[in-house]
Amino acid sequence: MTQEIEIEFKNLLTRNEYISLMNAFGITDKEKVGQTNYYFDTKEMQLKENKCALRIRKKGDHYILTLKEPLKEGLLETHQTLSSHEVDRAISEGILPDTGDVVSQLKDILKTTNLIQMTYLGELTTERLEKTLPEGLLVLDKSYYFDIVDYELEFECEEWSTGQAFFESMLSKHNIPKRKTPNKILRFYNEKIRRSS
Repeated sequence: MTQEIEIEFKNLLTRNEYISLMNAFGITDKEKVGQTNYYFDTKEMQLKENKCALRIRKKGDHYILTLKEPLKEGLLETHQTLSSHEVDRAISEGILPDTGDVVSQLKDILKTTNLIQMTYLGELTTERLEKTLPEGLLVLDKSYYFDIVDYELEFECEEWSTGQAFFESMLSKHNIPKRKTPNKILRFYNEKIRRSS
Protein backbone atom coordinates (compact mmCIF):
# COMPACT_ATOMS: atom_id res chain seq x y z
CA MET A 1 0.00 0.00 0.00
CA THR A 2 1.33 3.47 -0.89
CA GLN A 3 1.13 5.37 2.37
CA GLU A 4 3.24 7.87 4.25
CA ILE A 5 3.02 9.94 7.41
CA GLU A 6 3.29 13.63 6.65
CA ILE A 7 4.59 15.96 9.35
CA GLU A 8 4.42 19.55 8.27
CA PHE A 9 4.01 23.01 9.74
CA LYS A 10 2.24 25.83 7.92
CA ASN A 11 1.92 29.59 8.14
CA LEU A 12 0.07 31.99 5.87
CA LEU A 13 2.26 34.80 4.57
CA THR A 14 1.78 38.26 3.16
CA ARG A 15 3.15 38.81 -0.34
CA ASN A 16 6.08 40.79 1.12
CA GLU A 17 6.92 38.01 3.60
CA TYR A 18 6.81 35.48 0.78
CA ILE A 19 9.25 37.55 -1.32
CA SER A 20 11.47 38.16 1.72
CA LEU A 21 11.76 34.39 2.39
CA MET A 22 12.52 33.73 -1.29
CA ASN A 23 15.39 36.20 -1.04
CA ALA A 24 16.60 34.91 2.34
CA PHE A 25 16.84 31.33 1.09
CA GLY A 26 18.11 32.18 -2.41
CA ILE A 27 15.05 30.82 -4.22
CA THR A 28 14.05 32.27 -7.60
CA ASP A 29 10.80 32.24 -9.60
CA LYS A 30 12.58 30.14 -12.25
CA GLU A 31 12.43 27.17 -9.84
CA LYS A 32 8.64 27.16 -9.45
CA VAL A 33 6.66 24.05 -10.26
CA GLY A 34 2.93 24.25 -11.07
CA GLN A 35 0.39 21.81 -9.70
CA THR A 36 -3.40 21.71 -9.58
CA ASN A 37 -5.51 20.08 -6.88
CA TYR A 38 -9.02 18.87 -7.71
CA TYR A 39 -11.07 18.44 -4.51
CA PHE A 40 -13.80 15.90 -3.79
CA ASP A 41 -16.14 14.91 -0.98
CA THR A 42 -19.44 13.09 -0.66
CA LYS A 43 -22.62 15.07 -1.18
CA GLU A 44 -23.06 15.12 2.63
CA MET A 45 -19.41 16.24 3.14
CA GLN A 46 -18.65 13.11 5.19
CA LEU A 47 -14.90 13.38 4.64
CA LYS A 48 -14.81 16.92 5.98
CA GLU A 49 -16.84 15.75 9.00
CA ASN A 50 -14.18 13.07 9.60
CA LYS A 51 -11.40 15.70 9.21
CA CYS A 52 -10.24 13.92 6.05
CA ALA A 53 -9.51 15.35 2.62
CA LEU A 54 -9.57 13.85 -0.88
CA ARG A 55 -7.84 15.35 -3.87
CA ILE A 56 -6.45 14.53 -7.26
CA ARG A 57 -3.18 16.35 -7.88
CA LYS A 58 -2.02 17.03 -11.43
CA LYS A 59 1.72 17.54 -11.64
CA GLY A 60 3.04 17.58 -15.18
CA ASP A 61 1.36 14.66 -16.97
CA HIS A 62 0.81 12.65 -13.78
CA TYR A 63 -2.33 12.38 -11.66
CA ILE A 64 -2.27 11.15 -8.06
CA LEU A 65 -5.38 10.53 -5.97
CA THR A 66 -4.57 11.26 -2.31
CA LEU A 67 -6.59 10.74 0.84
CA LYS A 68 -5.40 12.58 3.96
CA GLU A 69 -6.46 11.32 7.39
CA PRO A 70 -5.57 12.92 10.74
CA LEU A 71 -3.13 11.26 13.14
CA LYS A 72 -2.08 12.35 16.63
CA GLU A 73 1.02 13.91 15.08
CA GLY A 74 0.78 14.66 11.36
CA LEU A 75 -1.37 13.14 8.65
CA LEU A 76 -1.64 9.70 7.09
CA GLU A 77 -1.55 10.07 3.31
CA THR A 78 -2.66 7.25 1.02
CA HIS A 79 -1.84 7.59 -2.69
CA GLN A 80 -3.08 6.01 -5.88
CA THR A 81 -2.06 6.80 -9.48
CA LEU A 82 -4.91 7.59 -11.89
CA SER A 83 -5.13 7.73 -15.66
CA SER A 84 -6.39 10.89 -17.39
CA HIS A 85 -9.58 8.94 -18.26
CA GLU A 86 -10.16 8.13 -14.56
CA VAL A 87 -9.61 11.79 -13.67
CA ASP A 88 -12.10 12.96 -16.32
CA ARG A 89 -14.67 10.49 -14.99
CA ALA A 90 -14.13 11.59 -11.38
CA ILE A 91 -14.59 15.26 -12.26
CA SER A 92 -17.52 14.88 -14.68
CA GLU A 93 -19.42 12.02 -12.99
CA GLY A 94 -18.02 11.80 -9.43
CA ILE A 95 -17.02 8.17 -10.02
CA LEU A 96 -13.72 6.84 -8.65
CA PRO A 97 -12.05 3.60 -9.76
CA ASP A 98 -13.55 0.38 -8.29
CA THR A 99 -10.32 -0.63 -6.59
CA GLY A 100 -7.07 0.75 -5.22
CA ASP A 101 -5.44 1.79 -1.94
CA VAL A 102 -7.31 5.09 -1.64
CA VAL A 103 -10.66 3.52 -2.53
CA SER A 104 -10.13 0.84 0.16
CA GLN A 105 -9.38 3.49 2.78
CA LEU A 106 -12.42 5.53 1.70
CA LYS A 107 -14.69 2.52 2.06
CA ASP A 108 -13.40 2.02 5.62
CA ILE A 109 -13.98 5.67 6.55
CA LEU A 110 -17.43 5.80 4.97
CA LYS A 111 -18.32 2.30 6.24
CA THR A 112 -19.49 1.04 2.87
CA THR A 113 -18.64 -1.73 0.42
CA ASN A 114 -20.42 -0.03 -2.47
CA LEU A 115 -19.00 2.09 -5.25
CA ILE A 116 -18.54 5.55 -3.77
CA GLN A 117 -20.25 8.49 -5.44
CA MET A 118 -18.21 11.65 -4.95
CA THR A 119 -18.95 15.29 -5.64
CA TYR A 120 -16.35 17.43 -7.42
CA LEU A 121 -15.92 20.66 -5.45
CA GLY A 122 -13.48 22.61 -7.60
CA GLU A 123 -9.80 23.26 -8.08
CA LEU A 124 -6.89 25.12 -6.53
CA THR A 125 -3.69 25.80 -8.47
CA THR A 126 -0.34 26.29 -6.76
CA GLU A 127 3.02 27.64 -7.87
CA ARG A 128 5.44 25.77 -5.59
CA LEU A 129 9.01 26.64 -4.66
CA GLU A 130 11.09 24.17 -2.62
CA LYS A 131 14.42 24.29 -0.81
CA THR A 132 15.99 21.28 0.91
CA LEU A 133 17.54 22.25 4.25
CA PRO A 134 19.43 20.04 6.73
CA GLU A 135 16.37 20.28 9.01
CA GLY A 136 13.75 19.37 6.38
CA LEU A 137 12.00 20.68 3.27
CA LEU A 138 11.06 24.36 3.07
CA VAL A 139 8.13 25.04 0.73
CA LEU A 140 6.79 28.39 -0.46
CA ASP A 141 3.37 28.19 -2.11
CA LYS A 142 1.43 30.79 -4.07
CA SER A 143 -2.10 29.44 -4.55
CA TYR A 144 -5.02 30.52 -6.71
CA TYR A 145 -8.66 29.56 -6.05
CA PHE A 146 -11.81 31.44 -7.05
CA ASP A 147 -10.46 35.01 -7.30
CA ILE A 148 -8.12 34.64 -4.32
CA VAL A 149 -4.33 34.51 -4.29
CA ASP A 150 -2.69 33.45 -1.04
CA TYR A 151 0.87 32.82 0.10
CA GLU A 152 2.00 30.10 2.46
CA LEU A 153 5.12 28.74 4.09
CA GLU A 154 5.24 24.98 4.72
CA PHE A 155 7.99 23.05 6.44
CA GLU A 156 8.05 19.25 6.08
CA CYS A 157 10.19 17.16 8.40
CA GLU A 158 10.72 13.71 9.88
CA GLU A 159 10.13 14.44 13.57
CA TRP A 160 7.47 16.60 15.19
CA SER A 161 9.20 18.33 18.11
CA THR A 162 12.48 19.26 16.39
CA GLY A 163 10.56 20.35 13.29
CA GLN A 164 8.25 22.56 15.31
CA ALA A 165 11.20 24.17 17.13
CA PHE A 166 12.97 24.91 13.84
CA PHE A 167 9.79 26.25 12.21
CA GLU A 168 8.99 28.60 15.09
CA SER A 169 12.59 29.79 15.20
CA MET A 170 12.47 30.51 11.44
CA LEU A 171 9.27 32.58 11.82
CA SER A 172 10.81 34.53 14.69
CA LYS A 173 14.09 35.13 12.82
CA HIS A 174 12.21 36.59 9.84
CA ASN A 175 9.74 38.60 11.98
CA ILE A 176 6.74 36.68 10.66
CA PRO A 177 3.80 36.42 13.08
CA LYS A 178 2.46 32.94 13.72
CA ARG A 179 -0.96 32.75 12.04
CA LYS A 180 -3.67 30.15 12.32
CA THR A 181 -3.35 28.38 8.95
CA PRO A 182 -5.98 25.88 7.85
CA ASN A 183 -4.75 23.56 5.12
CA LYS A 184 -5.45 24.38 1.48
CA ILE A 185 -8.56 22.25 1.17
CA LEU A 186 -10.10 23.89 4.25
CA ARG A 187 -9.32 27.36 2.93
CA PHE A 188 -10.92 26.28 -0.34
CA TYR A 189 -13.99 24.80 1.48
CA ASN A 190 -14.44 27.89 3.64
CA GLU A 191 -14.36 30.20 0.63
CA LYS A 192 -16.76 27.96 -1.31
CA ILE A 193 -19.21 27.95 1.62
CA ARG A 194 -18.86 31.73 2.06
CA ARG A 195 -19.69 32.29 -1.61
CA SER A 196 -22.70 29.97 -1.63
CA SER A 197 -24.34 31.39 1.51
